[in-house]
This record gives sequence, structure tokens and C-alpha cells, in this order.
Amino acid sequence: MNLQQLRYVVATAEHRTMTDAARSLYIAQPALSRAIRDLERELGMTLFARSGRGVVVTAQGRRVVKLAQEALDAVHEIEGLANQGTVTEAELRIAATPSLEPGLAGRLLPAYAAEHPGVRVHIVRCDGRDGVVSAIRDQRADLGLTDLPVPTDLITHPLERQEIVLISPPGLELPNPVPMGKLHGMRLALPARGSLRRRELDAMFGKYAVTPVVVVETDERNGWLNAVRAGQASLLWYRGMAEQAARAGLVVRSLEPAVRRVIAVVHARRRLPLIAQDFLTTAEKGTAA
Repeated sequence: MNLQQLRYVVATAEHRTMTDAARSLYIAQPALSRAIRDLERELGMTLFARSGRGVVVTAQGRRVVKLAQEALDAVHEIEGLANQGTVTEAELRIAATPSLEPGLAGRLLPAYAAEHPGVRVHIVRCDGRDGVVSAIRDQRADLGLTDLPVPTDLITHPLERQEIVLISPPGLELPNPVPMGKLHGMRLALPARGSLRRRELDAMFGKYAVTPVVVVETDERNGWLNAVRAGQASLLWYRGMAEQAARAGLVVRSLEPAVRRVIAVVHARRRLPLIAQDFLTTAEKGTAA
């Protein structure tokens, strides 16, 4: 089995149709089908079985695909090492949500840069968790920083549990912490209806039998903050943003009972570049400290 055959196997498994796989490889579909059949004869096993208008990976094929992906990733890593003499700066791409980007830029990146000054980090800004997942799947980012859960096709490395707090305009008479029942009838700025984040908050409201008054519905972070600054509504957000909110003259209160989300670094199920592995080590080391 050569490198070209490895690429054929992986592309076919990823696209699930010979036509789409051939298009991604810039070859004719009949040529790809013949190459896969030839490889199956060479190995003495069936890698793909027809299913409707596409193909599915067989049990033996799943093992071959996994090993093929690992082999291709290893080749790319070796090529990267060979190019280090001519490339002066490597780039690590990290997708992050707006709520978690300040923590990434203010805490994790300085620690990583101190140990790896030759790596340039590019932050891929995503609207939310779904955006981070898409950036990883589309290979626009090597790693992602988001809250859990994420789909099971991604690998997760939990870093911390971050508290969700209530951020309000000044002058609102509320205890600290705020009992969940106090959210009933409260004017809130919330994510757009139908979004994953909104469904999670609606589930929380249902659990505690509270119905807030929705003043703003948007996935734009600035839309939430502007509503709070204008005194129109309060906002449920991460504790990591408390300092920014306090600087803006807003009031941060805990909830009772406390609500926390697990924050994690996520990535695709394939071998990571060395610079991404190093970032994971730095992030997990910082968490342990």
C-alpha cells in the first residue's frame, strides 16, 4: 500500500460516496473505484460496502482507515520537521467562542508563547459552540476551546469547570447569590431561539419552573452587553467575563444553586501536529497548577 492508496482510502471514508471522494482528490470517479477494488484485492479484504447511492466502511475497513489516517498524519509531521529549516514561523489555529476568547488570550496563550516563541497563534473567532465544531471539522482550526458537550466525533480534553453568573445593570435589588426563583419574570438578554445555547438555558428555566421576560434574542455578544449597559436586561454569562463586566460598571452575582459548565480543548480524531500537542500540554499543565 502506497501513500496515494492511503489518501484514497481516507477520502472515500470521509465522503461516503465515490463521486465526492474522487472530486476531492481531483481524479475521475471510475479511476478511484478501480483503485479501491485493486487495493481490496491486494489486501484480501473488503474495505467498503455499497449502501444505497453511497458506500459504508466495513469493520475491517474502519481499522484500515484509522491506520491510514495515522500514517498520513505521520508523513505530514515528518514533512513539517523537514521544512523547519526553511520556514521561520509555524502557525497554530485555535477556534474559540466569544465568551472564552479572553481567557484564551489572557492566560493560555501567554504561557504557551513563553515556551514556544517561534509559533504564531491565530485565533479563529466563532459565534458559539457550533461554530467551533464546524471550524474543527472543516480543518480551519487545529484545536478548539469551547464548553461541553460536543459531538462524539471530536476528542475532548476538559480543563476547568466555569461558573455561569448573572450580570445586571446597577441599581437592581437582588441578593447575592441569586435564587433561581428570582429569574422568574426577570428581563433577560438571551441567545437566539432555536440555538443550542438557548435550548440549554430554556431547559434550565424549565427545571426550576421559571419564565423570564425575553428582551433581546441574539447570538451577538455585543447585543447582549449593550442591552445590559442600557439597563434593559440582565445576562447569564461565564464567570471569566466578570472582570470585563465590572469594568463596564455592571454587577456580577452568583446563582443559587450554582450552575457550571465544563470548558475543554477539542480536536478531530486524528494525530495532532506537534505544535498542537505542545499547546495541549501547556493548557493541561496550567489547569493542574
